[in-house]
Order: sequence, then C-alpha cells, then structure tokens
Amino acid sequence: MSILKLNTAVFGSAKDKFLFQTAEGEMQVLTDSVEHNAYFCRPMKNSQVNIRKGRKQDVNAVFELIKELALYEKAPEQVTLTLEQLEEDGFGSNPIYGLFVAEKDGTVIGIALYYEKYSTWQGRCIYLEDIIVTESERGNGIGHQLFQSVIGVAKERNSARMEWQVLDWNEPAINFYKKYNANLDGEWYNGKLTRKQIQDFNGI
Repeated sequence: MSILKLNTAVFGSAKDKFLFQTAEGEMQVLTDSVEHNAYFCRPMKNSQVNIRKGRKQDVNAVFELIKELALYEKAPEQVTLTLEQLEEDGFGSNPIYGLFVAEKDGTVIGIALYYEKYSTWQGRCIYLEDIIVTESERGNGIGHQLFQSVIGVAKERNSARMEWQVLDWNEPAINFYKKYNANLDGEWYNGKLTRKQIQDFNGI
C-alpha cells in the first residue's frame, strides 16, 4: 500500500490529506493522520497542481476539456455551446456558473463547474455540472481536490444539498462518488426539452 500526501483544502479549510493505493490498485482518500512507519511514502505526481477559482483567461482551456469529456461520453456532436457563450455566461455582466480549475505548470488540466439551484422543499442547493480531468492526469487525486473545493462552496453557503449526475455505465465515476457515501438515486427520471423544442412550442 502506498500513501501519498496531499496538501489541499478539505471542506473549505486547509488540512493534510493522504491518497493511498490498495493492493487491488484502487485509489482512496484518508483525511486522518497515518503512521508513516507503517507505509512506504512518496511524493504525489500532482504535487505541483494548484486548485484555484477560474478566470476569464481560462475559458479556452475549459472549452477544450468540455469537448474532451463529450468525446469520452460518446457524444461529441451534442456540444453546441460556443466559446463566446461560455465566456459570457461565466464572466460576463451576469455570471451564472462558478468554476474551479486545476492548474499544473501553467496549464489547466481539470475543472469543476457548478451553479446554484433551488429546492422548493429545502431551499438553496449547489448543482455540480461537471468535473473534468484531462485523461493523462486522471488517477492522481485531482478529481478529489476539485470535488472537495465545490463541497467547500456548498458548506460556506449552507446549501441544503449538493447534486450531480453520473452515467450508469461510467463505473470509474460511480466508484469515485461512492467514496463520499453519496446517495446515487436511481428513482428519478431526467426530463428535458431541447432548445429547438422550446422555440417550436406553441401550446398543447
């Protein structure tokens, strides 16, 4: 078992963390201290990764990661968003989403994009639209750092819930969220109308 130390923000506060690899090769996170003499310790691959709030100049890199995710999810043709829309919606006069980026050696290699929604039963909630880490950097704990940054926002805002979706075939993502004891609810259908359906609607 290898123990890898992360210095990162956990639920909005600075805290030492440890990412460890089990004998089966699974990566797991510990937030408590461990006995160093019981494990072989080495620096993390992503020791130079910086998690920070996204900026306007990050939009090009964010857009490329969005397209990379769409390709991974076998739906590249469904990205109809433009770079200009992404910039305006995040950094224009009325920004509607929040953004964390993971940066390594001056390059954005991961993002977490989220926004606020409202529950008529419970009030303010955070919706995590996407966590994306570029393929070559996956498995290094960067997704955990991004996810926990969004948890920090939800905690700061006293949000009733933090929500997201995951495809039922995406086993790596499902296992990722299970580490947080997340409730993966299969009870609800996802309803949506496309832009064309909305524009074409004339009543029923």
